[in-house]
Amino acid sequence: MNIHEYQAKAILRNFGVPVPEGHVVYNSNSARDWAKRLGEGPWAVKAQIHAGGRGKGGGVKIAKTADEVKQYARNMFGMCLVTHQTGPEGKIVKRVLVEKGSNIADEFYVSFLVDRATSKVTLMASAEGGMNIEEVAANTPEKIFFEAIDPVVGLTPFQARKVGFKLGFEIPQVKQAVPLLMNLYKAFVESDCSLLEINPLIKTVEGDLICLDAKLNFDDNALFRHDRIRDLRDYDEEDAMEIEAGQYDLSYISLDGSIGCMVNGAGLAMATMDIIQHYGAAPANFLDVGGSATIERVTEAFKIILSDEKVKGILVNIFGGIMKCDVIATGVIEAAKQVDIQVPLVVRLEGTNVEMGKKLLAESGLNIVSADGMADAAQKIVKAVKS
Repeated sequence: MNIHEYQAKAILRNFGVPVPEGHVVYNSNSARDWAKRLGEGPWAVKAQIHAGGRGKGGGVKIAKTADEVKQYARNMFGMCLVTHQTGPEGKIVKRVLVEKGSNIADEFYVSFLVDRATSKVTLMASAEGGMNIEEVAANTPEKIFFEAIDPVVGLTPFQARKVGFKLGFEIPQVKQAVPLLMNLYKAFVESDCSLLEINPLIKTVEGDLICLDAKLNFDDNALFRHDRIRDLRDYDEEDAMEIEAGQYDLSYISLDGSIGCMVNGAGLAMATMDIIQHYGAAPANFLDVGGSATIERVTEAFKIILSDEKVKGILVNIFGGIMKCDVIATGVIEAAKQVDIQVPLVVRLEGTNVEMGKKLLAESGLNIVSADGMADAAQKIVKAVKS
């Protein structure tokens, strides 16, 4: 789960991390009023969407007067902000953060993430922070360094000092960096984050270290432990079909292809998408109904696939272990009866109760094409879609 910048900063502030003073607003008049409450300018006016690169897209402005704050905010509300992370469709701005300006002397990059290669939380940092960090990672990766953290001991003051010196800090900034990094790590662990990114971490002209921007992503599987974090979820920033799938414990991700997929098991789902690509088409989604789905969940999964206008055909690929083939067949039949299917449908069943499942499909009276294997199924649905 992702949250907005202002929400991330509120969480970090509770862990003692230095962040600029600011307030989120929902109209331009409030933006001007809050700018005055924050004191003398300049102020930063920042569009709030779940994507990076906002500055390059026009979503971050520096205002010198309260009236400029109002004007910048008015221009941002309702705008379709396009960045390298949103894709060409962009995102509509509905919230704006008004923040007290900072005297930036230098910018740095710091993040905590789960490194699957080491099975540890890793601190990643660079003295080349700011909007071009992706270019730094691509062109000069040697400027980014890593510090693996022992899960038993946690981030130590020694490691924090080492990172501070690697960033080129002088002694006063190193003394600030130690508690700052320790508190960031504490926020990461206690909030069950999957990513905590500070870009940029700035050194001000006065010599202070401040987290000027913050991005926090959370492990969905741990949200039951964090009611307050779960309540920060902004459904406007998420795919409507993915939200609907979540209500039925379905793993769904929308893609750009034309063949809808319904599969049980993540590995089989990946293989199904690969074989569709192999035979010359592209999947419209990743959808895993799980190993013990009910008829209701299968029916809802079918409805979600059909609600995607890009879908020109559907491939159901089920290996029945815990999930029995007759249950899948019944779900497909029920969904087909409830939804007017106007696209080709190919079903491949294998495993527990496979003969019963095929019999149910054959006797349903519906226009369903059966397949005997993955290759056969992929070839049939690709041919049907292309014809």
